[in-house]
Amino acid sequence: MLSKINASIITILLSVSLIFAQESKKVEKDIVDIAVSTGTFKTLVTAVTEAGLVEALKGEGPFTVFAPTDDAFAKLPEGAVADLLKDKEALKKVLLYHVVSGKVTSADVVGLNSANTLAEVELKIKTDDSGVMINNAKVITADVNASNGVIHVIDTVLLPPSDNSKEKSKKSY
Repeated sequence: MLSKINASIITILLSVSLIFAQESKKVEKDIVDIAVSTGTFKTLVTAVTEAGLVEALKGEGPFTVFAPTDDAFAKLPEGAVADLLKDKEALKKVLLYHVVSGKVTSADVVGLNSANTLAEVELKIKTDDSGVMINNAKVITADVNASNGVIHVIDTVLLPPSDNSKEKSKKSY
């Protein structure tokens, strides 16, 4: 039974990878258009729309977006997404915490240990033999090229530190 589950997971990951491989060749789509067309970022697209960030993320850029999947949002505590959608300022800060100005590819990440986000809060970057971690989120698909930047798919929603925190947080779910 475990091997059937593993086979299913591998099949899903390969399918998503193929979708992104096809999308990365078509750089006429911007970050938002790619997120909408893949179908695995419905929660993220809803959040970006509710926060009023669609036009900004369709802008010239370039941007690097660490994009949590719907499964990543599902890992948040019950009601967290609904609460965020009601609080536009908090929602905007969380979303901007996933965006870095400039196009940072996987080749660029190797030399970095942090990056400043558009939320004006630093993300921690760690690379090793097991892959790339952004805070506690694993990059599951890297370098999805868009006309205005690049998307790196992550398995966890990144949450910026609270304003009360004196230390830069690595909190995520």
